[in-house]
Amino acid sequence: MTIEVAQLRITRDLHEAEAALDEALIRQANLLATMVGARRETGVDPFVGQDALMRLVKSQQSMIDAGGELARVHGRLNKVAVEHNGGNDACPSTAEVEEAPLAASQAA
Repeated sequence: MTIEVAQLRITRDLHEAEAALDEALIRQANLLATMVGARRETGVDPFVGQDALMRLVKSQQSMIDAGGELARVHGRLNKVAVEHNGGNDACPSTAEVEEAPLAASQAA
């Protein structure tokens, strides 16, 4: 396999993985909205299924964390492309995750 072919395959698979994470987040957000809506609209007690909601939100946070790691992979692969093949014209030169400060509630 040539470097060019490897680069094309990696680029394709990386973009598919990034899209899959976004799709999973959208589906989880829809599920969360449906669960809360169902609880409200069926008239069950306000905290029925609360444990399931909490687990879903944890799952969403894991997906966000995975997205950050995948962005770091993307940034590193971009550097590898520059080092070994003169770069990747299809990627921006700054494919890295900015570190955002944690909210006070998350830092505790």
